[in-house]
Order: sequence, then structure tokens, then C-alpha cells
Amino acid sequence: MIESNKASTPAESGTLLNQEGNDKPVDKTLFRQMIGSLRYICKTRPDIAYGVGLVSRFMEDPQQSHLVAVKRVMRYLRGTVGHGVLFPFKQNSKNSNEMVGFSDADWCGDKTDRKSTTRYLFKLGDAPISWCSKKQDVVALSSCEAEYIAACMCACQAAWMMSLLKELQIQTDDGILLLVDNKSTINLALILCLMEEANT
Repeated sequence: MIESNKASTPAESGTLLNQEGNDKPVDKTLFRQMIGSLRYICKTRPDIAYGVGLVSRFMEDPQQSHLVAVKRVMRYLRGTVGHGVLFPFKQNSKNSNEMVGFSDADWCGDKTDRKSTTRYLFKLGDAPISWCSKKQDVVALSSCEAEYIAACMCACQAAWMMSLLKELQIQTDDGILLLVDNKSTINLALILCLMEEANT
């Protein structure tokens, strides 16, 4: 892959990979070695987490189309060798103790089992400190439900992060701000909070 063309994104937009194609099978050992290496790189490259998670689903019986998708991630890495996670944490910065979490989900992203993928990212000040891209355990019946599941997973991570910061004696200014980009999900969360308050 050293002489390969560079790619501008880790996965092609609208890529639909599935197990039911009539593609030619590829060497399982080589495929798994490539996935293992990419999973290791994910620790410092959150931008490839979704693409690597997508191709990891096919390790049991990889096909040519799956190998092409793995090579696409590698071509992207070749073009972005200088990229990585920066930790520009400055104690005297105005927002150095502000923590923000972002959550998102694609509804029915996996066309084989119809499950969605949750993604979240947490930043402390300007530094990204936690991220995830994971297939949901259940099948969401709407985009609102998929986004709500993602927001709940993000909230669970936020609670854990708060306890970790408390152990490390790092004070956040106003708790953790969670940002969700689905209006229906935000309204659903507000209604459930109001119902909980009314019951107590």
C-alpha cells in the first residue's frame, strides 16, 4: 500500500457492505491482520473508527469488496500520515475545564441486520479525550429512537467520565454538556425527564 493512491475519506459515502454478495473470498488471515493493525491505530485516530468498525464485521468470511474497503482506509491513512490527536490542554485557557460530549447515530446503517451505529466524542477544553463508534444492540424503529439510544450511551459515558475526573481531582466548570443533533430525540428526553420529576 506504500505506492497506492491517497484517499480523501476513510470510507466511501453511501458504502453498503454485506455478507450476501457473490464476491470472491479473500485470505482470512491477511484480512484479520489488516483489521487488527487498523484497530490499534484507532486509539490515536478517531477519524477512522467508523470505517474500521464497518469492515470489522466481516472477519469471519471476508470477500473482495470487504478487502477493497479495508484498503480504502489504508489509502486514507497514507494521505493523512501527519494527522493525529492533539491535546492542546492549557490550564489557564478560558474553556480548559469545560467538557462537551457529541453523539450521533445512523438509522439502519447495517443493511444486513438493520441495526444502527452509535458514535460519540468527548472533549475536555479543546482536547478530545474519549470517542466511540459501535453498532447498537437493538434494531431502532425510527431515526429518533436510534439517536436516543446513542444519546443514552453518551450519557452513560459522561457519568463515568465525571466519576473519573472526580477521582483525578479535575473540576469541570458546569458538569458535562451533551449535544444531540436530532430535535425529536431532544424533545423525547425532555418529556421523559418531566415525567420522571412528576413521579417523584
